[in-house]
Amino acid sequence: MEFKVTHQCPTSGARRGEVTTPHGRFETPVFMPVGTQGSVKALSPEDLDQAGVSILLANTYHLYLRPGHGLIERFGGLHRFMSWKGAILTDSGGYQVYSLSKLRKISEQGVTFQSHLDGSTHFIGPREAMEIQKALGADVIMAFDECAPYPADYDYVRNSVRLTSQWARICLECIRDDSQALFGIVQGGMYSELREQSAREIVSMGFDGYALGGLSVGEDRATRQQVVQQTVPFLPVERPRYLMGVGKPEDILDGVTAGIDMFDCVLPTRNARNGALFTKQGPLAIKNACYAEDDRPVDESCSCYTCTHFSRAYLRHLFMAKELLAYRLNTIHNLHYFMGFMGDIRQAIQEDRFADFRQAFFERSGG
Repeated sequence: MEFKVTHQCPTSGARRGEVTTPHGRFETPVFMPVGTQGSVKALSPEDLDQAGVSILLANTYHLYLRPGHGLIERFGGLHRFMSWKGAILTDSGGYQVYSLSKLRKISEQGVTFQSHLDGSTHFIGPREAMEIQKALGADVIMAFDECAPYPADYDYVRNSVRLTSQWARICLECIRDDSQALFGIVQGGMYSELREQSAREIVSMGFDGYALGGLSVGEDRATRQQVVQQTVPFLPVERPRYLMGVGKPEDILDGVTAGIDMFDCVLPTRNARNGALFTKQGPLAIKNACYAEDDRPVDESCSCYTCTHFSRAYLRHLFMAKELLAYRLNTIHNLHYFMGFMGDIRQAIQEDRFADFRQAFFERSGG
């Protein structure tokens, strides 16, 4: 993987860059749709390509449990298995072990946990996480980390930082495909001194990129902003920076302002399935009765397949009738919105008007 900054905002940490991977190039700041099980829900790879998606995220934990990384490897890796030609990032599974397991036990070696599918017992540590991600064949893979809950006391988070650093060293020692970039993850909860400690330790190991984990776990926006702003200065400027699990447009703008390059979140796809659509004029709940006879598209300024072919009235009908097409059309629109939003951010950075772009967004949204 190669990364270079192509333009730096003169008034903030916002920057534009580009990443080259074995499966193509993508520009940053970038938003990665979440394809948890090797599929972005309701969409085909062609839909993703038409929306402008250049990199997506798949989940190590879920693909390990079903259908199994060994099977995917026998099919030629995740790209071939899901017929996706673009770049793929796989997370390490640490967050899912924390958030989904019915029962988990953390040790120095890793985490023993029960599957959320059938209650069976499994173990994933740093070596196992690397083995799974090597088999999946993703372009960017993540070091195995320990995600502290929120809130958590200082001693718990301090131990979480210790384990994350310990496991990160093991991940670096593991054999992986030469084409795979490995990112280290900074933990530390909401404690600034632990974030600094974790950042310094992880950066000293020399990863290909760096992620901020343990955020978007229940903390308020102001707290998250503070943690990101305090931590980014300890990350090297010549490596990509990834804010994990953060995806509200306002939070993306906060992250870009601080110097973050990569984002992922289930928000646009999950909201689409719940009938919550993003527009440049603000959110739109398609189930509302006021759209029952509305012949306008979701967003008159949008050029996506949904907006150029269907009315709000039709989309509301599909959603209220629980037709499967509703989920596809809504998701196409929301992802198109997010890809356009990121493109507008990159253009604003390039033209040295990012601060004005950010201010205009918050004035429209009331944020």
